Amino acid sequence: MRKIFLLSAVLLSLSAAAQEKIEMLFSSPEAKDVHIDMSDLTRDPGITVYRPANPNGIAVIMCPGGGYSHQAFRHEGHDMAQWFNAQGVTYVVLKYRIPEGDFRRPLSDAEQAVRTVRSHAEEWGIDPSRIGIMGASAGGHLASMLSTHYSDSVSRPDFQVLLYPVVTMDRSYAHKGSRDNLLGKNASVEQEKRFSNELQVTPSTPQAFIVLSSDDRTVPPANSVNYYSSLIANGVPATMHIYPVGGHGWGFRDSFKYKREWTGELEKWLREQVK
Repeated sequence: MRKIFLLSAVLLSLSAAAQEKIEMLFSSPEAKDVHIDMSDLTRDPGITVYRPANPNGIAVIMCPGGGYSHQAFRHEGHDMAQWFNAQGVTYVVLKYRIPEGDFRRPLSDAEQAVRTVRSHAEEWGIDPSRIGIMGASAGGHLASMLSTHYSDSVSRPDFQVLLYPVVTMDRSYAHKGSRDNLLGKNASVEQEKRFSNELQVTPSTPQAFIVLSSDDRTVPPANSVNYYSSLIANGVPATMHIYPVGGHGWGFRDSFKYKREWTGELEKWLREQVK
């Protein structure tokens, strides 16, 4: 009898924590519900929505990294869903189009993701003023690009979360692959300045949480540091955590020595700052 009771308790616990997974493919000008494999790299953008059992009103839209040539959907995408849902956060993974020199592709996909989530806010238990964009590496560039280049209030994220992000297109310290794939190898100085997001911050840029490793040899820490400085200079609330080791691309991997620290700090920041 005791074993049956314990098994029932476990099953009830698992049921309470169960995720509802929704996949949506973007089609211009609106998104529509479809049943597709979102892990492939077709040219069609879309989102996978992981809904928690008990939503707290916050939604996070994740842009995986990959140098704007591919997307690391697992450790910088879907692997984080259970953790976010456990906090009550509605978690959304964006599959954006690879730019191939056309910045409008990923940027418009990120805007569409925010609009779509905001349009479903009531249905999904989300506060429409608590929708954030998150990104890792080149996905961090996309997240910060949306945060500084959004076209209207409906597509503006309310906060941004950046993991070891590419931010600048300045040739002296940009991630070359991301720059070339986003703007093309022959980008003009004007284009490089326009999409160096640290130069585009205004007082209307959404608040930010930034985390990185100081020994990152792939994307120089100056990307994050200069962006943080620009946010502060413009009166935008921002916090930054820099860990001594870890390199680049750790995402949600257990192998990152400071996983518990950065996830704990993000959980606290979302709870205390995103109101």
